[in-house]
Amino acid sequence: MKAGFNLDNLYFAHADSIVKHLGIEFTEAGEGYLEGRMPVDSRTHQPFGILHGGASVVLAESLGSTASFMLLDDPTKQKAVGLEINANHLRAVREGWVYGRCTPIHIGRSTHVWDIRIRDEQGRAVCVSRLTVAIING
Repeated sequence: MKAGFNLDNLYFAHADSIVKHLGIEFTEAGEGYLEGRMPVDSRTHQPFGILHGGASVVLAESLGSTASFMLLDDPTKQKAVGLEINANHLRAVREGWVYGRCTPIHIGRSTHVWDIRIRDEQGRAVCVSRLTVAIING
């Protein structure tokens, strides 16, 4: 991510989005990574009381597209939008928090590809995901 990027500057962009509704928080950014967390509760459960796979995908795409946003040369003229995502769900989680870490695989002029690893509070793998983000004008 760009040096000196203030994570507080991201919250305006997510004021009325799924990020806010699911309780996703961006927690740390550094050279080549973005981290965040999401609660595992009634907002993110599937009917059997465990973390919904779709919620994990929302966390993964939120991290990746936000990481791409943080790399844009001119966010007033460019947008970072998800183009393709895949996810493998590895472990069920019933409560607490899950933590995601997003790192780049490829940063190009028109596409970014991200590796997102989601873990539970004990550090065990919950989901692995790969996201391709398109960089568009407009």
